[in-house]
Amino acid sequence: DHDKLSSFILYGEPGIGKTTIAQVIGEINGLSTFTFNASVDNKAQLKDIISHTKHYGALLIIDEIHRMKKDIQDFLLPYVERGDITIIGLTTHNPYHSINHAIRSRVHIFRLKPIQQETLILYLKNIVSQFANELTADLSDDVYFYIASASNKDVRSALNILELLHTVYPNEHVDLEKAEKTVLKKAFDLDKDGDNYYALLSAFQKSIRGSDVNASLHYLARLIILEDLESILRRLTVIAYEDIGLANPSVFTKIEACVQGCLRVGLPEARILLSAMVIDLTLSPKSNSAYLAIENALKDIEDGKMFPIPSHIINEETFDNSPSYKYPHDYLDHIVKQQYLPKELIDQVYYTAADTGNYERQLKARHDKIMEILSTRKPLK
Repeated sequence: DHDKLSSFILYGEPGIGKTTIAQVIGEINGLSTFTFNASVDNKAQLKDIISHTKHYGALLIIDEIHRMKKDIQDFLLPYVERGDITIIGLTTHNPYHSINHAIRSRVHIFRLKPIQQETLILYLKNIVSQFANELTADLSDDVYFYIASASNKDVRSALNILELLHTVYPNEHVDLEKAEKTVLKKAFDLDKDGDNYYALLSAFQKSIRGSDVNASLHYLARLIILEDLESILRRLTVIAYEDIGLANPSVFTKIEACVQGCLRVGLPEARILLSAMVIDLTLSPKSNSAYLAIENALKDIEDGKMFPIPSHIINEETFDNSPSYKYPHDYLDHIVKQQYLPKELIDQVYYTAADTGNYERQLKARHDKIMEILSTRKPLK
C-alpha cells in the first residue's frame, strides 16, 4: 500500500503458499523478480543475477534459504544492506535456528499459520468452478474433506489429488470409496466436526501424557495408517522431553535410537519400534518441570526483562570495584558464591523440581544441597 518493500523471510510448512505470496508481492510492486534455490544454485548464478540488477531495484526470491552457504551470504549481504536488491527468503525450517544471524538481523521474519481445513476445501471448490471445462468430475462433499485430510493440508498435494480424481473419472460422480481406491490413502476424519490431523496428534500426546496405554496405541495406529512417519517421530520426541522429562531421562536416549531405527527400516516395520516406544513413554513416570522452567524464563524475556549481564561473568573490565569472576572448580565442592543473574532478577526462580521419578528426586536433592552450601558461605572478594 505504501510502495515500500523490505527484505523478509517467510517461514511455514510445505505447500502453505510461501512461493505464491513472494511472487504476488513481486508482481504488485512491479519489480523485476529473480529466483534462487539455495540448495542447488551456486554463487556464479547469483553473481549473474546481481549484474543484471545493479542499476535498478529487483526482488530476489530465495527458496530454501536455510541452505544458503556462508560465502554466498557474505557476497549477497552488501547488496541487501545498500538496498540494491530486496530478498524474500522461503523456508520450512525455523529461521531462528537454521539461518545465519547476519541474514536474520537484516530482514523481517513472518511465520505463516497452517491452512485451515475449511479454507482448503473452499479453495479446491473454487478451482473446480474456475476450470469447470477441464475438471468435469462430480466430487461429493466427503471427497473434498478426504482430499484435505489425505494431503495433510498441503495445497500442492491437495491440487495433485484433485487433478488425479478429475483425470481418472471425467464426467463421473466420485464418492469416498472411489477416491480412496484411486489415491490409496485411507480416509480418517471426514465429518466436519471431527478431529483434524492436528487434533489426532494432540489426542496421541495427551493419551501418553495421561498414562493411558490403550488410548495411546489406538491413536498411534491411526497415525501409522496415514503413513506420516516423520510427524509421529517429531511428536514422540517432543513428548519425551515435555511430558516425561527429568522424571525418566533415559527416554531421551531411547527416543533417539527409536527415531534412527524407524528411519532406517521405514514403515510398515517401524510400527513395532513405535509400539515399544509408545508403551514405554505412556507407562513412564512423568514430569513437565523442564518445560515449565523454560516457559517461565521465556515469559520474562517476552516481558522485556533483559537486563545487563553482571560484568564479572563476561570478564569485562570494570572501574566500579565489581568482583572478578571466580572459577567454581577452584573451590570446595566446586561451588562458589557469586552473582550470575542480572541484579534485577537476583531472586527469580524458574525451575521447581518435581518429585516424580528417582532421577529428578536426585536432582532436587542436589539442588537443595547447593542452596544449603551457598547459604553458609559468604561471597568471596
